[in-house]
Amino acid sequence: MEKKSKLLTIGRFADLHGINKKTLMWYDEIGLFHPASIDPENGYRYYSYHQSSILETILLLRELDVPIDEIRTFMKGRSAVSMEQLLREKIEDLDRDMAHLRAVRKTLTYHRQNMLTLLTTDLSEIGVIEKKERTLVTIDVHPDTPFDKLVESIVAETKKYQLRRLHDASYGTMIAVESLYRGDLMDYSKMFIEIPSPIKKDGLHIQAAGKYLRAFYRDSPKDSAACYQRVFDHAEAHGLVLSGFSYEVIINENVIDRSEDALVQIEIPVEPMSK
Repeated sequence: MEKKSKLLTIGRFADLHGINKKTLMWYDEIGLFHPASIDPENGYRYYSYHQSSILETILLLRELDVPIDEIRTFMKGRSAVSMEQLLREKIEDLDRDMAHLRAVRKTLTYHRQNMLTLLTTDLSEIGVIEKKERTLVTIDVHPDTPFDKLVESIVAETKKYQLRRLHDASYGTMIAVESLYRGDLMDYSKMFIEIPSPIKKDGLHIQAAGKYLRAFYRDSPKDSAACYQRVFDHAEAHGLVLSGFSYEVIINENVIDRSEDALVQIEIPVEPMSK
């Protein structure tokens, strides 16, 4: 009788662990986790407090999406070695998932900022903004490269850097400032993809932190030429020197149906003119 008093009914044991008693019944039926005792007269299942750690191990593995068959195999021969290996693999999986979620959050923040820019910024004005350092993957662009090939190249690069989808990254084009001053406004030298999680790898382009001159134009050669002329005039009037590249991105591509409605944002590094 003393032994029986230390046993819990299936309902109480299920409540203790925050699960439905049907789950315990199913675990018993599939041979994963058996009750400590079954009343031979009425078939009621009883569980021991000593079984709590075993059940919690199973629940942990279920929460980690380990398949039932793998859990059953693991529980039959579990040891410190097998537990360490399983947990190490799951920690690695979680690290990858968390890295992906951080990347997605950064990309969502980027797209939301674009929407706020559309809603709150006077797009006819030219201003100077402060930017943080960004890590970019660049793809060389040639005038005769078909657009579909460029898209394929971008997709290939996103996969190379463990970005699951194209929308996991922000991307755009780069024009050397020298080309702009020559009037070669279509002389795009590179396409870029931002890597949401900073990594150290040879060949990546670092967009330096600092002050950038920002402007906007509708995506057409005429508007592009007019915008860059205003940029040159603004820089000269305020004693600023343009350097490096102009980084162009379409900030409203998620909310337009026609390419002619695309709004291009340009950002160019600037510094005070030497006296």
